[in-house]
Amino acid sequence: QVRLVESGGGLVQSGGSLRLSCATSGFISDHYGIGWFRQAPGKEREGVSCISGYDDSTYYPESMKGRFRIYRDNAKNIVHLEINGLKPEDTGNYYCAAAWMGVGYDRGPWKVCRLNVDTMDYWGKGTLVTVSS
Repeated sequence: QVRLVESGGGLVQSGGSLRLSCATSGFISDHYGIGWFRQAPGKEREGVSCISGYDDSTYYPESMKGRFRIYRDNAKNIVHLEINGLKPEDTGNYYCAAAWMGVGYDRGPWKVCRLNVDTMDYWGKGTLVTVSS
């Protein structure tokens, strides 16, 4: 059974830092990329970053470069998202999700991890981050 469980959210003051964790189980981690997404109140879910399970390469949308860092603890099957310089607009639910990297497919593996709200294969339930001003 595939499971993704987020943790590490909480209330933090503006300017602070947080490290979110996504514990994964039930699939071959080398074959899946992990993405972090967030959803602010009243807004659509958006991608923050992803990391390839195949070669640990990372991807950040332009708007997310600078304050976010994604990395993997392979021994523990955990993917972390570090957020620095938190702002009130970072408030929201943060989700991790897994997407197959095409390992074993004749045209795979994909060179870039997937960070698409509509096409991820598995999702966690989220962890809430609240940033006070």
